[in-house]
Amino acid sequence: LEGQRTFDLLVRFDDPSRSSLEAIRGALIDTPSGARVPLSAVALVEESHGPNVIQHENVQRRIVVSANVSGRDLGHVVQDIQGRMAANVKLPTGYFITYGGQFESQQSATRLIGILSLFSLAAMFLVLYAHFRQVPIVLQILLNIPLSFIGSVVAIFLTGGTFSVASMVGFITLTGIASRNTIMMISHYLHLMREEGEAFDVHMVVRGSLERLVPVMMTALTAGMALVPLVLSKGEPGKEILYPVATVIVGGLISSTLLNTIVTPAVFYRFGRRSAEKYLAGDSEQA
Repeated sequence: LEGQRTFDLLVRFDDPSRSSLEAIRGALIDTPSGARVPLSAVALVEESHGPNVIQHENVQRRIVVSANVSGRDLGHVVQDIQGRMAANVKLPTGYFITYGGQFESQQSATRLIGILSLFSLAAMFLVLYAHFRQVPIVLQILLNIPLSFIGSVVAIFLTGGTFSVASMVGFITLTGIASRNTIMMISHYLHLMREEGEAFDVHMVVRGSLERLVPVMMTALTAGMALVPLVLSKGEPGKEILYPVATVIVGGLISSTLLNTIVTPAVFYRFGRRSAEKYLAGDSEQA
């Protein structure tokens, strides 16, 4: 006891000092006033049964219960454990449970990737706005990102996978590829209006979409074919991280490529007239 505060004290003895309880009770300890008192004056010393090793972390005792996970993903296993512990176990006062190890590292990495994803989207928005200077055009480009995620989620579901750190890396990679395809199409629409005098109408949108269809398809096919060996390597040693990344990217490429050829022209024709005219007017003033 120190004033109104109490704290745990860990005392270690060498082998001769542990020869008897009386020797331990009579061990002298220093007090804040400088006096030395026997240990029995401030503590109850008795012999009892307990663990061979008492582990400590942050000045707190802890008991480690570990297990390996096989056949299921770590996140769902921990969720099941948490649910059963909450339903069936009532901890005494002062006790608490912390889930650590690989699960703790996974949670930390997930939070970090989530924060970096937000920064990546913000950086993409700023770069696109610096070029096009029109928020509607930037939003139309970013619209293809959720379209690509549709295919990724379906691919994860069909392959029996789960959302993990590796799959999140695949999602981040996919955002750049999906945005690039939309940039190619919208930039070509603006090129036709500026350089070839095309009016903003259905004919211009259809022409621009058809002229950019082959480059978009080639980009998707090239990236997809390169990742096919990884997609087919499920369960192979050493591919535990690359497999979910490739699955997410390939699934997203399929959906973004197919939907991009339909959604982007329709959205640009419906909402892009005013922003396209403002963009071209700004180019004319700079020229």
